[in-house]
Amino acid sequence: MPLFRKKRKVDNESLKHGVSLVSVTDPSSVVAEQFRTIRTNIQFSAVDKKIQSLVVTSAEPSEGKSTVSSNLAVVWAKQNEKVLLIDADLRLPTAHRTFNLLNAAGLSSYLSNNAVYEEIIQETEVPNLSVISSGPIPPNPAELLNSRHINTLIERLEDEYDIIIFDAPPINTVTDAQLLASKADGVILVVPQGIAEKGSVTHAVEQLNKVHAKVLGTVMNRFKADKAPGYYGGYYGGNYGGYYGVDDKK
Repeated sequence: MPLFRKKRKVDNESLKHGVSLVSVTDPSSVVAEQFRTIRTNIQFSAVDKKIQSLVVTSAEPSEGKSTVSSNLAVVWAKQNEKVLLIDADLRLPTAHRTFNLLNAAGLSSYLSNNAVYEEIIQETEVPNLSVISSGPIPPNPAELLNSRHINTLIERLEDEYDIIIFDAPPINTVTDAQLLASKADGVILVVPQGIAEKGSVTHAVEQLNKVHAKVLGTVMNRFKADKAPGYYGGYYGGNYGGYYGVDDKK
């Protein structure tokens, strides 16, 4: 099967049904344990300041950043910390489907003054985990994410939550993730093995560096250990803080 057809299938399934929450459905699995390891590595990556806001993104679409952000939110919440997942992909949102939530009001509603704070935060079935869905798809996502409202929202949320995780759009397709990355304490870049191209990932890191984002590391998903040597590990792990493998397929 051609590679582009495989990527499109994954993308369509995620948009229709949400992403796989293996950390909920199979918490004792190897994959769930890998997400817990990533959480721990992120926590220990903070030297001078606790990581309280985290952007999860990828270089290109359909590379698994929503799967990583949603499962990280779950394993963080299971550590008895108060967690908020924000679906900041205002163009192709998935979080409301993943957690079976409403999406009539969400981030876009709040940033465009069509909803108040109390209307956009939804509890999930996972204890300690709340979600702000994307809300209706707006005509101007980048402008909303660059408004003063996002700054005041983050400040308020940081007073109420231990960790805020942004599921952001891909870096190389729109400017949205750059805008969010400049406001967050750290960024995780999702890199699918066998799909992501080195030049594309390099360009994504360059875009993050332009806004002085703190790149904490990379998560290599769809990971096979026998393919890892010489692929990305030395380059990205050595230069951008972390190299984590997640053997997921979605």
